[in-house]
Amino acid sequence: MRKNLNEKCAVVGIFGHKEASRLAYFSLHALQHRGQEAAGISSADGKTVHTIKDKGLVTHVFNEDKLAALSGNNAIGHTRYSTAGNDSILDAQPVFARYDLGEMAIAHNGNFTNAKEIRRSLIKKGAIFQTFMDTENLIHLIAKSNQDHLVDRIIDGVKKVEGAFSLVFLSRTKMFAVRDRFGFRPLSLGRISNGGYVVASETCAFDLIGAKFIRDVEPGELLIFEKDKAPKSIKIFEPSPKHCIFEYVYFARPDSHIFGKSVYQMRKNMGAELSKIKPVAADMVIPVPDGGVPAAIGYAQQSGIAYEMGIMRNHYIGRTFIEPTQEMRDLKVKMKLSPMTETISGKSIIVVDDSIVRGTTSRRIVKMLKEAGAKEVHMRISSPPTTDPCFYGVDTPQKDKLIAANMSVDDICSFIEADSLAYLSEEALLASVGADDDRYCTACFTGKYIV
Repeated sequence: MRKNLNEKCAVVGIFGHKEASRLAYFSLHALQHRGQEAAGISSADGKTVHTIKDKGLVTHVFNEDKLAALSGNNAIGHTRYSTAGNDSILDAQPVFARYDLGEMAIAHNGNFTNAKEIRRSLIKKGAIFQTFMDTENLIHLIAKSNQDHLVDRIIDGVKKVEGAFSLVFLSRTKMFAVRDRFGFRPLSLGRISNGGYVVASETCAFDLIGAKFIRDVEPGELLIFEKDKAPKSIKIFEPSPKHCIFEYVYFARPDSHIFGKSVYQMRKNMGAELSKIKPVAADMVIPVPDGGVPAAIGYAQQSGIAYEMGIMRNHYIGRTFIEPTQEMRDLKVKMKLSPMTETISGKSIIVVDDSIVRGTTSRRIVKMLKEAGAKEVHMRISSPPTTDPCFYGVDTPQKDKLIAANMSVDDICSFIEADSLAYLSEEALLASVGADDDRYCTACFTGKYIV
């Protein structure tokens, strides 16, 4: 169930495999949860960079004929949600360009916080832009660089941008992967079992294509992939890790390992911590599917209260139209979530979810459960109140649309009509992920921005 809180971009790179474009396709399929608006793949055969992209899901954009046209042993791919730019086909990635050194494609997960300033400067110097994406700035910076080699131009370009970026570049013969100095967004390196390398936003992509995890790409690191060579590492920036904590809370797939840890285990830990600091007597614990499932399991195991699936999700409902009437908005929720009436009727229930953004979805869920006969509904949220927007690759509403920025917890509880409401504290969240230093970005909960 989407909450208008979306990170929803993924990148993948395949190097040195005869089925590179197909492996990129399957990797993007595993990463589809990070972006459903558009998908694209660029491949390179040593002479030409080929690119196919379009709006829609990975399975809608590609078929056998299109994958066959993406020839070559190297490929990069992207699934997109428009955190910056528009949702037109022009803003789909990878971004392809011809320039004085040849051809190049770029895929980007994140946001450049100084994108507007860079764009204004480039336009004054005569640059012509075709999209509204942050990523196109980097194309121009690389094309205008006075360095003689692409790797030096990439370094020159990324040193001029600020913010969050996990990037993969594809030339006719090489591939490059780079991560910002803070490591806001995840990026991992793997070895494909029958030859070649893969980089991807999440390790769940490795499992599908038979790749073995090697390590995370380090914050501030550039990896260079060349034929018949092991990846070469260059440290562009001094690392200063500030990983996005919300990757653990919500964005990443539970079967991924990011920032060196299991997403599923971190979410269970959050639920267990929530049970310790915000207990309540009830007959059962139920999750809001799918995001609340691991935390609900952790809450139930720690509290000793029975875990039940009190809400079922319809996975075949895509994006639905937005209707102005309350009746139609309530119907949209019912299309996606259905209560297990016989399970919850007459019971006091603890409902575990990962976050509350605007509050409207939580309000409709509570109403739905009470209409199904629940005696009490206690909402428990496995993250702190979301009070501030993100500028590092997450599409969050403005501060005036974030309910926790404008209401107290008690007022939110009254608004969603729950019998009680409690959040995980920032301290307990950090304890859940085993943070023994200051390596996570928590700006969405604190307003303390890194950049």
